[in-house]
Amino acid sequence: MTQKPRIKDLLARKGSPLQLETLTGDAGLEREIPSAEASSPGLVLAGYTARFVGDRLHILGETEISYLASLEPAARRRSLASFLAFDLPCVIITKSQDAPGELLELARVKNVPVIRTSLKTAEFYRRLKPFLDDAFAPATSIHGSLADVYGVGLLFLGRSGIGKSECVLDLVERGHRLVADDMVQVTRRGVDILMGRGHEMARHHMEIRGIGLIDIRALFGIRSVRQQKRIEVVVQLEDWDASREYDRTGLDLQQTKILDVDLPMVTVPLNPGKNLTVICEVVAMAHLLRYSGVDVAKNFNEGLIRRMREQAEIRTYLEEDYE
Repeated sequence: MTQKPRIKDLLARKGSPLQLETLTGDAGLEREIPSAEASSPGLVLAGYTARFVGDRLHILGETEISYLASLEPAARRRSLASFLAFDLPCVIITKSQDAPGELLELARVKNVPVIRTSLKTAEFYRRLKPFLDDAFAPATSIHGSLADVYGVGLLFLGRSGIGKSECVLDLVERGHRLVADDMVQVTRRGVDILMGRGHEMARHHMEIRGIGLIDIRALFGIRSVRQQKRIEVVVQLEDWDASREYDRTGLDLQQTKILDVDLPMVTVPLNPGKNLTVICEVVAMAHLLRYSGVDVAKNFNEGLIRRMREQAEIRTYLEEDYE
């Protein structure tokens, strides 16, 4: 299970972009962020706690701070005590507003960090969301290679030594881009988007048997690599099996599943003399055609059926013409 991020991770990674400062020192910075949700406390400050969810980041905007400022000191303390009675991971105040003294006092007692940002509330939510989505996104690692071919992310899979790296190297030499080799880190974004990237230490390097490690960016330039790419098609490389029937029309589209996302898959059997690089370029271009609404195999099949129907109608007409 992936370890949940902590408040100190938020400060370390997004402290400057989100313009964060802690108002309670080191108190509570080891707390985990339990979910990818962030919200305002809402009616809990007014005493209604029935539907309050405490295990998320809570944002105090101008409305919440002005409401607390309108209360008498005793009422403000009761409101904040009710709020902090929940096990909150963190409280964040936007627009560089002054934090109520009672909030800081009670937060220190509860070991709840209070953080302030100079960003407006809506802008803070917008910038915070990518961090939370990335931190809680389902992820896995896959043994394979990922390349950007004509803007299409091709994920190459197959047994060790079958030629995945060599294929991607040939694609790079033809002007396409390497994303990851040997180990692809896959993260699901939203419902059906898979993003792939290389390991931090091995990024832009490839292992070619007989040569060793090579640095693609150093050899081919900065345009030959990408930091990450959406995975759109899986290319399964297999040894040629003469006893097996392979798809020759493209009517029966294969699919595979990664992180519960269905992806189109193309199985490419390898035999001597096959130009694998050109085939992979065609796979990418065919995907772009289908994405734009053009299905060559389906259109050809429909045209063939239509032609056969027309020929049958002509034969029927001739058979019934007795003049």
